[in-house]
Amino acid sequence: MSTGIGNAALAYARVWHLVDARGQVLGRLSGQIAQTLMGKHKPIYDPSADCGDYVVVVNAKHIAVSGRKREQKMYRHHSGFPGGLKEITFEKLQEKTPEKIIEKAISGMLPKNRLRKVRLARLMVYPDAEHPYVENIIQRYDTKIPLVTQPID
Repeated sequence: MSTGIGNAALAYARVWHLVDARGQVLGRLSGQIAQTLMGKHKPIYDPSADCGDYVVVVNAKHIAVSGRKREQKMYRHHSGFPGGLKEITFEKLQEKTPEKIIEKAISGMLPKNRLRKVRLARLMVYPDAEHPYVENIIQRYDTKIPLVTQPID
């Protein structure tokens, strides 16, 4: 006998959130976005279920970091060949592809399991204020108060 009450399709409905990264600190913003992608703000949250929402991040090139991270933080990747370690600083990566900074930070805050790639597919990051999902946005993400959303006027 089932104990479920209500419409499960409505409970798992995905909402589109718009996040403005201008002047926001990278770590705090990434943590809040990771929780939204996982669905931890919903009462039906289950670690094994994919119940998170879509998140659109704009103004990624205006993200802020504290301290001297702008000059000192390094991003590394390896080609797989001997001597193939590549390094790039935060400053240069922000000039080249600012979307990668936020994607990498959020990826590191998500659980390392099979749902990680699926959750990251619902994250869209854009360097400027323009994005193609204007019609889909239902809620604006207010980063001053964690996990509180406001309807767009």
